[in-house]
Amino acid sequence: MAEEGAAAGGATAEKVVHTYPLIRHCDMSEEMRIEAMELSVTACEKFSQNNELAARMVKETMDKKFGPAFHVVVGESYGFEITYECTTICYMYFGGNQAVCIWKCS
Repeated sequence: MAEEGAAAGGATAEKVVHTYPLIRHCDMSEEMRIEAMELSVTACEKFSQNNELAARMVKETMDKKFGPAFHVVVGESYGFEITYECTTICYMYFGGNQAVCIWKCS
């Protein structure tokens, strides 16, 4: 009974984990954006403990489908400043704080 009163009376901060990709910035074409989102979700779920393998999977698939020179970074708590071809960047979050950045630079 005391636990119920404490929970109801005090404001608790709950962490919300998104199970869908949250796009922060993307100027890719619709087809490329959808492919990048689906690949990122699949890779992050498949290689949840290894960001390097997740990034490699996304890069190799994007290179095969849209041509070479894609770069992918998967991880938490990083910053970046990059040069990229117009209409080829996508920066998104997946699973709360897992960030994925995909861009093409040839």
